[in-house]
Amino acid sequence: MPTVLATCLYTVATRVGANRIVRGGRFHHPFGKPELPSADEYAWRRKFVDRIVTALCTPVQQPTVFDVEEETLVTP
Repeated sequence: MPTVLATCLYTVATRVGANRIVRGGRFHHPFGKPELPSADEYAWRRKFVDRIVTALCTPVQQPTVFDVEEETLVTP
């Protein structure tokens, strides 16, 4: 069953063997960016969830990091 780990600590996630990792916000707010205005944070969160769904649907063979800010994959 495919799973996705959404975290700001993506280096730790790769070391423990998670296959699909979505790099989130900062440590205290991995699912948001409170420094943004409300509408912009909502858009960022929506993009974050979309990236999680993309990661879930992407076949991977090794730990792969999906970044919300970039469209490319980061493979450690």
